[in-house]
Amino acid sequence: MSKNDKTPKTTDDHNLWSALRAAFPADLDQVAVETDDELRYSWRDLDRGTAMIANLLASLQLEPGARIAVQVEKSVEALMLYLATLRAGYVFLPLNTAYQQGEIAYFIGNAEPAVVVCSPKNFGWVSKIAFQAGTRNVFTLGDDRTGSLLERAAVQPDTHRAVRRGADDLAAILYTSGTTGRSKGAMLTHGNMLSNARVLKDYWGWQPGDVLVHALPIFHVHGLFVAIHGALINGSRMLWFGKFDPRKVIAALPRATVFMGVPTLYVRMLAEPALTREAVRSMRLFVSGSAPLLLETFNEWQERTGHTILERYGMSETVMLTSNPYLARDGKRRGGTVGFPLPGVGLRIVGDDGRVLPQGEIGGIQVQGPNVFKGYWRMPEKTAEEFTADGWFRTGDVGMVDDQGYVRIVGRSKDLIISGGYNVYPAEVEGHINELPGVAESALVGVPHPDFGEVGIAVVIAKPGATLDAATITATLKSQLANFKIPKQVVVVPELPRNTMGKVQKNLLREQYKGTFA
Repeated sequence: MSKNDKTPKTTDDHNLWSALRAAFPADLDQVAVETDDELRYSWRDLDRGTAMIANLLASLQLEPGARIAVQVEKSVEALMLYLATLRAGYVFLPLNTAYQQGEIAYFIGNAEPAVVVCSPKNFGWVSKIAFQAGTRNVFTLGDDRTGSLLERAAVQPDTHRAVRRGADDLAAILYTSGTTGRSKGAMLTHGNMLSNARVLKDYWGWQPGDVLVHALPIFHVHGLFVAIHGALINGSRMLWFGKFDPRKVIAALPRATVFMGVPTLYVRMLAEPALTREAVRSMRLFVSGSAPLLLETFNEWQERTGHTILERYGMSETVMLTSNPYLARDGKRRGGTVGFPLPGVGLRIVGDDGRVLPQGEIGGIQVQGPNVFKGYWRMPEKTAEEFTADGWFRTGDVGMVDDQGYVRIVGRSKDLIISGGYNVYPAEVEGHINELPGVAESALVGVPHPDFGEVGIAVVIAKPGATLDAATITATLKSQLANFKIPKQVVVVPELPRNTMGKVQKNLLREQYKGTFA
């Protein structure tokens, strides 16, 4: 796609905004979003606010398919900017607030956005990068309802007719984390996201009166698409937290029914005495994703609250792919698994030789379905490489389907360790380490070795108050696993490096320990 592409004419409107707007309650003066600093936004506020920002974008006379790049702190106004971008028919490009100048320069240079919106404190350096790259419009948006975006939008009309879009028209570009090489921009269409939102609404049993606790960032699939689309397409109120605070979130749970979080958030809430069965008495569903949920956390949450966390699996390129069942009639929610493929999603396990593997065998996970992205922005070769000849997307994840049909993720293909010709799957070894007394969490990474080519190093953190002995860990593993799977070294550290979604950054660990056996 080039910036001169013309948007195809469509007869049917698949604009995601139109579907979300159609689900708003009849009484637009009801509260739609309630923030942690006691601000209340009605459904009418969302409708009017998005209309004014959409009209501002339209007034800029942008080309069809123009990208709107956004790096701002979480706020309801930032949510409105996302919805307004959809409404105006442009392409939303959310950027992690942790990205620094070199990263932002790459994203702006690669995506060539027509509009960049940044935090007021970053305007000086962001605007310099944007203007040098040819971006004509740079606005600011603060998390305190300030900034030039809102000032310019304030004079715009508060009604707006949504631009018609086809199912295959781009709605968003999400840049992957880029742990191996340059980040890739995953192109998601209106059809990708709308189909996934509708499937999840049914599969997770969204119902009238549901209230969502929203405590996730909104530059990522989980918080921006899964959580927000879920609430809006159900006409559900959101309790909105600018940043996650376990005590404040627990205090809000009696007024809510649904919570979506990453594993780290569940661990932090379990550390709070206020988390009791009484505190979660009104809750219907707890969802976890974006990183593996330790079985210990899964079990402790169940014992402490009486609720069983629903773990699911998705990607920037696909939104949600699989989910543990919501309804008991469809099966149990099983810890250590990510459930079954969602309705409409195809999933298969494929060996190195391209053969589709039977249940119980480990291989590469491939998927297809209406939720699977259109390809990587301006990377036709990479896109072709990641899709099979028969149209399945190679996720890069390694896993298996067990004898009951549940999908288990073993790890990323890039994390696979080949030691002396044998395949070592880090998740298997980590599972054994994590069950040892005093271990809070572990990460196994492969590093170069003169004899074996590659060996595993286990980086382990202890539970508060516990003391770990590396030799004892190694000795215990030797009684549980084949010798080629045993880490050649165990390192005990205070903490593991993580990204903003709580995922352990194994690329940093590999870099740190790569010279251990040199």
